[in-house]
Order: sequence, then C-alpha cells, then structure tokens
Amino acid sequence: MRIITKIARQKNNPERYNIYLNEEYAFPVDEAILIQFGLTKGKVLEEFDIQEIAYEDEIRKAFNKGLNFLSYQMRSEHEVKKKLLTLEFGEAVILEAIQKLKSYGFLNDETYSKALLNTKKATMKKGPKAIRQDLMKKGIDKSLQDEVLATYSHAEQVKLATQLAEKVIRSEKKKTPTQIKAKIQDFLMRKGYSFSVVDDVLSQIEIEQDEDEWQQLLAGQGEKVWKKYSSKYTGYELKMKIKQALYQKGFPIEVIDRFIEEKENEE
Repeated sequence: MRIITKIARQKNNPERYNIYLNEEYAFPVDEAILIQFGLTKGKVLEEFDIQEIAYEDEIRKAFNKGLNFLSYQMRSEHEVKKKLLTLEFGEAVILEAIQKLKSYGFLNDETYSKALLNTKKATMKKGPKAIRQDLMKKGIDKSLQDEVLATYSHAEQVKLATQLAEKVIRSEKKKTPTQIKAKIQDFLMRKGYSFSVVDDVLSQIEIEQDEDEWQQLLAGQGEKVWKKYSSKYTGYELKMKIKQALYQKGFPIEVIDRFIEEKENEE
C-alpha cells in the first residue's frame, strides 16, 4: 500500500508539485492534475492510479508546451503537433493534448485558415492558388482549404490584382505597353491568380504612350535591336528583321517605320 505522505510545491515552478509516497519522493505533477485526482496527504494510491496520474500529467505537460507555442502567434493543428513531436512527446499524448487545446478554443484550424487568408490578402495581395499553397504547408485539410478560399470572391481578386498591376506599370517606364502587360501577366500568375482574373485585369488596363515616350523607348530598345542586326544584315532583310523584332516588343508599325527611316537617313 502506498500513501501520500507529503506534497511539496516546486521552487522553480510553482505550478508543479512533488509527490512523496511512504516518505519517499515518487513523482511530480501539474497543479491541474493535483486537483483532477484530488491528491491530498493521506490518500492511498494503487499502482494503476499512479500510472494514470503519470499519463495525465504527461498530457498536461504537452498541453502547456502547446499553449506556450501558441502564445507567440496563431498556429495550425499540424504545426502544434510537429512542435510537440520535436519535444519527444508520444503520439497518443500529443493527440490528447491537441484535443484539450481545441476544446478550450486555443487551437482552431478554421479560425487559423481564415486569419491566414486575410493576412496574405492584406499584406501580400496573394491570389487563391498561392494562399492554397500556404494552407497546404500548414497542414490544413483540403476540404477546409476549399471552404475558406470560396470566400475570396472573384471581384476582390480582380481588385487586389489590379493594384499589383498598377504597381508594375509604375515601375516599368522603359518598356512598351505590350511588354508591360506581359510582365503583369507573369507577375499575377506567380502571385497565385487564375487566367480569368488576369484577363479581367488586363482588359481594364489602358497604357498609352505619346510620341515623346515612344522616342525614349526607341532610344533604348530600338538602338539595341539596330545594333544587333545591322552587323549581320543589310537592305530589305535588315528592315524585316528590325520590324519583326520591334513589333514583337510592342512597337506600332508607324513608329517602327519612322525609326527605320531615320536610321537609314543617318547612314
């Protein structure tokens, strides 16, 4: 027969207690476990009681570690489980601890997923495909991914994607409208937006160039193209190569013809 003869609060951790059985130190427990099992001086403990107490205390320790991990920022269930595994808690203990965290409202993948969606939209203007990748990395179930991403409307995506497109336009002054739109399309696709959203954004954008702006673009891109081909071709073949290259870059035919005429007059 084993009787609790002493219960002492730990000096370094006031929420944990040392239990003495028959005048000898036996095991430590969390304050919550002390209360849960009604551990008091004089209480008789059988071997199966001690094993149950030890198991519940291990769950409590895992619970506390998980709670501390969550105190810094919101986490997914997958992240908490992964953290507890690195702390070498057993699988069964971790599952019990996670259930407790969920029951107290400290851990909720739906709430977490919605918060992540809003954060990625607000701070990075990410599209659904990119956010889905973020949710997958956090171990969020696919059905929950679908449910959360369904709240990200097409109209909101177009609005945020348009803001990103406008940023690209402001930073690409040395490119033609065609080149800028290609840059926008590539950028928005990498941001996780669908073809339909990208098409809607591009259809709304109008990038106009006046005569001076075309001349500035030709001063850079046109001269490079001329230098590249004039060393290899002459006459009609040179004209065709220059026209093809500049047309692919988005220069209008009339602007290209004028450029070629000016270059020929220089020579």
